[in-house]
Amino acid sequence: MPACNIRMQIFKKDKVNPMKVTEFFKNKTVFSFEVFPPKKTSPVESIYETLEAIEELHPDFVSITLGAGGSGNGENTIAVAKRLKEKHGITPMAHLPCIHHTKEQIDSILHEFTENGIENILALRGDLVPDLVPSTDFEHASDLIEYIRSKGDFDIAAACYPEGHLEAPNLDTDIEFLKRKQEAGATHLISQLFFDNEAFYNFRWRAERAGVNIPIEAGIMPVTNRKQIERMVSMCGASLPRKFTRIIQKYEHNPDALRDAGIAYAIDQIVDLLAEGVDGIHLYTMNNPYVARRITEAVSGIIKTGDKC
Repeated sequence: MPACNIRMQIFKKDKVNPMKVTEFFKNKTVFSFEVFPPKKTSPVESIYETLEAIEELHPDFVSITLGAGGSGNGENTIAVAKRLKEKHGITPMAHLPCIHHTKEQIDSILHEFTENGIENILALRGDLVPDLVPSTDFEHASDLIEYIRSKGDFDIAAACYPEGHLEAPNLDTDIEFLKRKQEAGATHLISQLFFDNEAFYNFRWRAERAGVNIPIEAGIMPVTNRKQIERMVSMCGASLPRKFTRIIQKYEHNPDALRDAGIAYAIDQIVDLLAEGVDGIHLYTMNNPYVARRITEAVSGIIKTGDKC
């Protein structure tokens, strides 16, 4: 059966068979989501309604963060991943940061992943948590990737930073670290959020020139309130184009207008990225099915035309 016909069936059918994420990039422009699990103080059932809504949008896969700080054992992450796979037929990808984990703790988490049929991992260094001493077992994400590769048949994604990691002296140095992730066994990349597509295109060109030849998904976050953007920019250092800041300034005191403007800006970014042949779009949903639906409905037809026939 032609690849494009396969893609059309996957997009329309109620459930998909979970598989390794790398396989999706062979025949299509990938469209995926990120969700975060409930806090430890909340029951895992509190996210079930969100997962039901996400199933209707038929993403290729859904990544699940480990939670605040990334220092836990991932119980809720595993529970959400398992439900996505078994209840909704969606391929899950579990985040796994390492800066506050020992090898023994990583071994335990990988065992739980295997026991629950989770074979896709987003391997991250993770953020330093104040008052929590970092582990010395994994200094970089590339160390974790190499370790996971030695432990089982996992599909391993890695993060990339279109404008450079905050701790990197410059973009070229950061891309050298990115190449190490590829050499360690990463099979595809998911970018940090950005609001300037030209920055992404510059990064992609530099990465390719440096020998990074694995698929790169563009991470897009629809901004729906000012506090959200201030928090995310302080964490990742994404630059704000003039067009974007004008939107924030114009609509910051009108929540509905800012939400709609943020959705429109994200759609505009995605359409441009698709026209430039991006490997995939990873939508940071912030567990908001309404926003995810608005964007999916706007771009689904364009994404289908990007399938590799």
